[in-house]
Amino acid sequence: MMKTTRPIMRFMSSNTNASLLLFIAAILAAIVANSPLAGMYSSFFDAKVSFQMGHFNLLSHNGEPLTVLAFVNDALMTVFFFMVGLEIKRELLVGEISSMRKAALPFIAACGGMILPVVVYSIICSQGEGEGANGLAIPMATDIAFSLGVLSLLGNRVPIGMKIFLTAFAVIDDIGGILVIALFYSSHLAVEYLLISLIFFFILYLGNRYDVNNKTFYFLIGIAIWYLFLQSGIHSTIAGVLIAVFVPARPKLKIGRYLERIRRYIKKFPASQENSIILTNEQIETLKRLEAASDNVISPLQAMEDGLHRFVNFFILPVFAFTNAGVMLSGGNGEIMGVVTIAVALGLIIGKFSGIFLFTFLAVKTKIVEIPKGVNWKGLAGISLLGGIGFTVSLFIANLSFGDNLVLLNQAKLGVILGTIISGIAGYIVLHLALPKKREIME
Repeated sequence: MMKTTRPIMRFMSSNTNASLLLFIAAILAAIVANSPLAGMYSSFFDAKVSFQMGHFNLLSHNGEPLTVLAFVNDALMTVFFFMVGLEIKRELLVGEISSMRKAALPFIAACGGMILPVVVYSIICSQGEGEGANGLAIPMATDIAFSLGVLSLLGNRVPIGMKIFLTAFAVIDDIGGILVIALFYSSHLAVEYLLISLIFFFILYLGNRYDVNNKTFYFLIGIAIWYLFLQSGIHSTIAGVLIAVFVPARPKLKIGRYLERIRRYIKKFPASQENSIILTNEQIETLKRLEAASDNVISPLQAMEDGLHRFVNFFILPVFAFTNAGVMLSGGNGEIMGVVTIAVALGLIIGKFSGIFLFTFLAVKTKIVEIPKGVNWKGLAGISLLGGIGFTVSLFIANLSFGDNLVLLNQAKLGVILGTIISGIAGYIVLHLALPKKREIME
């Protein structure tokens, strides 16, 4: 069994493989959406889903069952945003944005990478009839997994400072995207549901305050909060981020005490016959204590983040891509390549690159911050281009922006795909030329 699963686990541990799977799912969606299976593809995502308990359907909104499309975008993507929330909390506590000194440069870069894409989008859309104005936020996002996947293609030529910089500004970028979704893509509020959700948030607070390490506790309370947000008018994915805030980052058992306990258990481990394959009751009890100690030395935040990583990258995101990247090239009367397509694509390619690079350049030259160790201006240009890989969150915001306008939605999707592909290829080429050929030169 171990020999069978080991190659699978090895495959699922790579950012490159996750990005490749995401890209394949998107291409497959585009192929199916423009094939004889297009009708089946569309009708499948319009089908209703339910999780019924008596008269109560957990997967419903305003009394109506969710469609498959809504389930993917409002339920599965909440898990994705929950993991994003865990990553943000970790980075704020002990990561690369845990202090003003560490966060200054990626914060400045992320601000540039959010502001200039909006400017580019606005300028281009102003040349049209103004109907694409709702999509201003689409080119703001950077896809962390996809961009790191492209960066990992360059192997150990990439300096650690470059990886840290890309990860840090992409995390801050995510915070900006989450705020945009919360502020501009929520409908009329149902206050009573929000008030009830506060009770559950208080329960989460108590769990955090008194070091409740049981992951099922946070899972069940989280489902209740998700349902209440779904009914409240605030986009349900925001619930995922807020729930992550209350997941404890402190382990019950510190590593020093854990090691002492392990040594004590091993020293007192009951002896048995050398060739025996059956453990004694005393041995089983000791091993259970060792297992409990091991669980308590990993904080719920780290345990959940590690547990969700593969599920999100190798299931949720490919499913999301297959569901949402189906750009219909036919039947659009030539409208597929419209103002919105160009605005989104250039927002990602030109807006993200110029925003990240220019803001970083000015901040370094005015001595507000220092350029990361091992990074030069050519390398920074490559990283700035990778910032234009906005795939997942950009597609998500495109659906929120133009969900009721199929023509503009298709234009936005095509713009996201074109912008992501061109940014990824251009960033890879620039970095391939800019980075040293051997690791020892870089160090």
